[in-house]
Amino acid sequence: MHGLMMERALTISSLIEHAAKFHKNTEIVSRTVEGPIHRYTYGEAYRRVNQLANVLKNLGVSEGDRVGTLAWNGYRHFELYFAVSGMGSICHTINPRLFPEQITYIINHANDKVIFCDLTFVPVLESLAEQLVDVHAIVIMTDMEHMPETQLSNIYCYEELMDSTTDEFEWPEIDELQASSLCYSSGTTGSPKGVLYSHRSTVLHSFAVCSADGLAISGRDTVLPVVPMFHVNAWGMPYASTMAGAKLVFPGGAMDGKSLAELLIDEKVTFTGGVPTVWLMLLQHLKETGKTLPHLQRTVVGGSALPQSMIETFENDYDVACIHAWGMTEMSPLGTVGHMTHALLEDQDTDLMRYKVKQGRVLYGVDMKIVNDDGTPLPQDGEAFGELCVRGPWVTNGYFEDDPTSASSFDNENWFRTGDVATIDPHGYMEVVDRSKDVIKSGGEWISSIELENIAIGHAAVAEAAVIGIEHEKWGERPLLVCVKADDINASGEEILSIYEGKVAQWCIPNAVEFLDELPHTATGKLQKLTLREHFKGYRFAD
Repeated sequence: MHGLMMERALTISSLIEHAAKFHKNTEIVSRTVEGPIHRYTYGEAYRRVNQLANVLKNLGVSEGDRVGTLAWNGYRHFELYFAVSGMGSICHTINPRLFPEQITYIINHANDKVIFCDLTFVPVLESLAEQLVDVHAIVIMTDMEHMPETQLSNIYCYEELMDSTTDEFEWPEIDELQASSLCYSSGTTGSPKGVLYSHRSTVLHSFAVCSADGLAISGRDTVLPVVPMFHVNAWGMPYASTMAGAKLVFPGGAMDGKSLAELLIDEKVTFTGGVPTVWLMLLQHLKETGKTLPHLQRTVVGGSALPQSMIETFENDYDVACIHAWGMTEMSPLGTVGHMTHALLEDQDTDLMRYKVKQGRVLYGVDMKIVNDDGTPLPQDGEAFGELCVRGPWVTNGYFEDDPTSASSFDNENWFRTGDVATIDPHGYMEVVDRSKDVIKSGGEWISSIELENIAIGHAAVAEAAVIGIEHEKWGERPLLVCVKADDINASGEEILSIYEGKVAQWCIPNAVEFLDELPHTATGKLQKLTLREHFKGYRFAD
């Protein structure tokens, strides 16, 4: 017997329709590429989303077609999120920070029919145009006044196209399992792999983002998504904010500390999210200027490990909760969030920082386990660590166009193998101790490079740190600490290594320290340890 409940499809268009109906006067604020701040409301955005759907139809875009975007966080990109998916096509956000050959590969592999491009990235497309085999049209996301001179063919102006259509559009009935959007993971090896989200997975993920144990986005919030909309859909924040009716503030391409501080203060932002490198720039600007964050209540940090020093600075100096989160492109991306439980808060003897530096507790909708090399589940005791595996309704079950790595990415029970090595403690907090390819195996024991990096960052003389395994005749591998020095503080390698005393077992302490002017990163800001291992290939410790 079935329940007597209405069947209403979970679609992306329903999110913007809801916001236009019940939050129509709530603001969406954008710093534009052209310069000025743009303001409008959800009600006005919905009318333009309707116009844009008509534009897409006039350009020959039909159900299932991929529409690429090369754009910053802004109101036009927001409109594309809803118009493309809402009309039954697939919104393909492209990371412009990737290498040119990767961007070419992604556009051709996705078979993008039309590309929408911010002014900033016109030169990128100009350099790739001859290699883009299936792109029929390029729309530059600006008005006629700012249209650039370009050699690109089949060029259109976004605002001119918008002016030529009406704001009446009949949204099609869409199966909630239909594909809605496409993001490519930017791993450190091999070609990028496409993750194809559905309407259902996106809406369910939005519920999780809005939940109290998720990112707790509500209609009382002003949300500044600093993580780019071309990186896993800005962690789902545009969708979740629309669902909740939160005020949205988009930073455009200005990600420096000064520009972000201006928006955080002037727009009275209560919630924001991004990677650690962005917050380091913000905190440096605040320190230099003496400015504070009077309205900001919480920031979520993901993408890479969150240093304890950053948590303490946000909390102690600015009264802002700094919350760790973890996820992957393959997970839409949210998997865990580091909120403190009632039990931990009530126990006066609990060192809360022990848990805040972990990646957090799993959200309902994601199942999680750690396994050994044989695939046997390991205990959740906070000590055992193995490969982290996940499953759930917003977790991928294969890569776009049946990428050859799909099969190896899942175990025989169809759990997705994340490639992260992790522990899960009795309170349910997961901690990533390494990537499976980066863990250092010394004398039969595993050493977490991430743990060593986080400790090193705590030294005042270290601006950035990475730890890699170096071949060792006796132990198999031993850790090497590679550092970028802080500008105004000098310290020797021996002085930096002293910070490990009493924090890790003696045999885990790196054998040596080497200094570089900068560390290599991927387009999404992750350390490229493969490049570092190549750089130090043949390295031998003095002892």
